Amino acid sequence: MYLIRTRLNTLYAGVTTDVDRRFKEHASNSKKGARYLRGKGPLALMWHQAIGDKREAMSIEYKIKQIDRKKKLSLIHGSLTLDDILAHNK
Repeated sequence: MYLIRTRLNTLYAGVTTDVDRRFKEHASNSKKGARYLRGKGPLALMWHQAIGDKREAMSIEYKIKQIDRKKKLSLIHGSLTLDDILAHNK
């Protein structure tokens, strides 16, 4: 699970088994990267955390995409934990 910031200061949430590889795919504007991020670089990897399995990671990704920007920034800065978000979004 990861959050990327674009040059437009938007935040993008995604899931992967290899954060470094996936970030490079996004940053290179390759077809393997997310369409949303193309042309919005430079990109910055702001936060990442390992999640148990793919199903759980995709569920958490959905929940993170539902929260507002302020909470995402709190997650990035450490004043909010992933457990806090999950507890409030059951």
